[in-house]
Amino acid sequence: MCHRWYTRGKRPPGRADQRYTFAYIFAAAEPGTDNAFALVMPEVSTQAMQIYLDKLSATIGVDEHLLLVLDRAGWHGANDLKVPANITLEPLPPRSPELNPVERLWLFLKERFLSHRLLDDYDAIVDAACTAWHRLVNEPGRITSLCSYPWIAEVND
Repeated sequence: MCHRWYTRGKRPPGRADQRYTFAYIFAAAEPGTDNAFALVMPEVSTQAMQIYLDKLSATIGVDEHLLLVLDRAGWHGANDLKVPANITLEPLPPRSPELNPVERLWLFLKERFLSHRLLDDYDAIVDAACTAWHRLVNEPGRITSLCSYPWIAEVND
């Protein structure tokens, strides 16, 4: 889904597909910089989140610690999740996705690269997600502009 200008009261034309195959982008972005890390996963689950956290943890310097702000999706804080020692999970208040900077990345990716497309199969979906992510991270200043919230600057001070 995305936003589109069109005549009020009429539905804009668009492609429709009844097949259902999904790929999910798990990502984290460092506000105030263009640093980001993402994995495209076949499902959202505790196991997928564990893989993501383990891979993300491997990218963190030995003298660094990451505070990962996330929403309250079930797989983000499942009891079976083993959070690496160099990562702290900080859940946002309930029903407040607007406070999560990564949500703006999803909106940008959907609106610019991933909506109104029919893809042949799962591999094409993964390729489209990866291409969209690479286009996002290779655009200087884009992640910084999308993920910079006033409350983050106040927390950092």
